[in-house]
Formats: sequence, structure tokens, C-alpha cells
Amino acid sequence: MIWLNQIVQGILLGGYYALLACGLSFMFGVMRIINLAHGSLAVLAAFLVLTVATQWGLSPFVALLIVIPLMAILGVLLQRGIIERSLRYGELTPLLSTFGLAIVIDNLLFKGYGADTRSLGANIGDLAYASWSIGNLAVGQLSLLTFVLAVALLGGLQLFLQRSRLGRAIRATAQDADTAELVGIDSRAVYAAAAAIALVTVAIAGAFLGLRGTFDPYTGSTQLIFAFEAVVIGGTGSLWGTLLGGIVLGVGQNLGAQVAPQGFLIGGHLVFLTVLAIRLYLSARERGPSRAPRRSAA
Repeated sequence: MIWLNQIVQGILLGGYYALLACGLSFMFGVMRIINLAHGSLAVLAAFLVLTVATQWGLSPFVALLIVIPLMAILGVLLQRGIIERSLRYGELTPLLSTFGLAIVIDNLLFKGYGADTRSLGANIGDLAYASWSIGNLAVGQLSLLTFVLAVALLGGLQLFLQRSRLGRAIRATAQDADTAELVGIDSRAVYAAAAAIALVTVAIAGAFLGLRGTFDPYTGSTQLIFAFEAVVIGGTGSLWGTLLGGIVLGVGQNLGAQVAPQGFLIGGHLVFLTVLAIRLYLSARERGPSRAPRRSAA
């Protein structure tokens, strides 16, 4: 029963990882870039929610509604000011640019808020620790809320991409931006909209980061690793795969913690490396054996 409880808790934890990885997967699927500032942006959103909630005496959920449009605007500025310009100089430049952006955000947060660890849990009362008992299983209310929200957000994004006009434009641009331009789609505007949507999901993830635990100005790098592992496990660019990847990562971490006290992170990393090795092996098999070029006779 202990193992079953750890699996259930891992599935619920996977909902948070899917929520965190959603924006990273979405930006890669549309623009084919890995945003290394993703974790730092989530922490920035957590601090913004904390500031609005504290200064105005609001619930974190109400404060999140104020922060979401701010993060969407930041997404457009990020796309127009950094990513769009970086892509002109090759695929490596956006990685370096977003890495530099992460360092800037972390240090600005440190300067503005100090090194103290913060949390939003105290602002939501019993919801932070309340749970339902189902036999010998304990299901946290906030954990279940996070999981349901992750499923709803990923499902909503999937429907948006399939049914809406902007969603179809985003899919077309992701497939071939030049061809999309020929049929009247403004790829520059589409990329800006995609970045705004991605940052909206980052805002939600950042808020739940603060609700579920603690954070400080340098928490972003750890969150980026978790998001990246969930995306790779589930398959890059796949929204439902991101949910599956988050669940697999969460279960791996919880089972690892059951084996050894230090096994929480190690278990997740082992699952990630195993899935990555399998993917590389299958990819190599699909390409077939490489043939060495023949040398001409001297």
C-alpha cells in the first residue's frame, strides 16, 4: 500500500510538472527553440503574484488573474526583442540569449527581493495542506487541483490549436513559415501570439510553484530541469505527451524517494536518462546503419 500511495502522489506531482513544462513544449513545437529562461520566468511570475497578493490584500488566485496579462505582454516583448532577432543568427543564438536572460532575471529578483525563501501557501489557508482520505490513501486537495488544471490547460490548448483560426495559423506556421506567408498568414504576429500564450502558461505554473512549496530568486534552474525532463520523456512538441512525461517523472521521483532518502531527484534523473537512451537507440535504428564513404584507390 505504501508503494501505491507513492505512485498516486507521483501522478499528482506529475500534474504540476506538466503544468510547468506546457509553455516550454509549446514554444518548441511552434518556434523550434528551447527557452532556457523558462524556469526563471516561472519564478518571476511567482514573485509577481506574491507582490500583488501582499500589496493589495488579494487571494493568490485573484492576483494571478492580474499577473497573467502582464506575462502575456512580456511574452510578446520577449519574442520581438530577443527571440526573433536571435533566430537571424542561427539556432544556437536563441539558446545563448535566453540563457543570458535567465541570469539577468535571477539577479534582478535577488536584488529586488533578497535571498529569502518565499511561499504563497500561507495565503490560501487550509487548501495548502488539506487532503481527502480514500482508504489508506491521502489525496492532497491542492495537488488534485493542480493536476485537474494541468489536464484542462493542455486539453484547452489542444482544442485551441485544432479548432480556432489562430490555432490553425500557429500550426501552419510551425510546419512551414514560408508557405504560411504565401497564403496570407503573418508569421511574425503568429510567433508573438504563441510566445504570449506560452508565457500565460508560465504565469500559471509560477503561481502554483509558490502555492505548492517555497521559491527564491535562484529556483528557476531547478524548475527548468524538471520541465525539460518532462518534455523529453513525453516527446518534444506534444502537449498530451508533456502530461505523460510529467506523470512518469513524478512517479519516478516518488518511487526513488521510497528507495532512498536522496533518491527523489536521482530517481527522476534515471527515468529521464533511460527514456532518452531508448529514444536515441530507436532513432538510430530508424536511420539504419551508417556507411563509411569509400576511399578511391591511390
